[in-house]
Amino acid sequence: MLMPRKVKHRKIHRGGWSGSKATSGDKVSFGGYGLKAMEEGLVSARQIEAARRAMTRSIQRGGKVWIRIFPDKPMTKKGEQTPMGKGKGSVDHFVAKVRAGKMLFELDGIAKVAAAEAMRLAAHKLSIKTKFVERQ
Repeated sequence: MLMPRKVKHRKIHRGGWSGSKATSGDKVSFGGYGLKAMEEGLVSARQIEAARRAMTRSIQRGGKVWIRIFPDKPMTKKGEQTPMGKGKGSVDHFVAKVRAGKMLFELDGIAKVAAAEAMRLAAHKLSIKTKFVERQ
């Protein structure tokens, strides 16, 4: 699974959303087809890996896949049946903070129909609304 080798701060604040759309990483840059986020949200490392596996299985290891997001935000969780207080929980998993309009995955080297099907399968693994786009 994807996770940073090292982080500056082990536990960080959750932070808020600015409400604006993505300005960088919003176009298909590497491949011919892409999967674009239509809403903001948090995408976990497990979801990214599940989507990648679904895509590569669908295209039968043909073509090339680019992952345009990286889970660099640590999320903490306290143990089950733990009373309130006693500080923040330990790091449980990592997530990628995704803005609306951000390109999540890109594909190249396969037909449009096969790419659309692979992206559809990948989109089912994610917790945000997405859209299949082509390079202009």
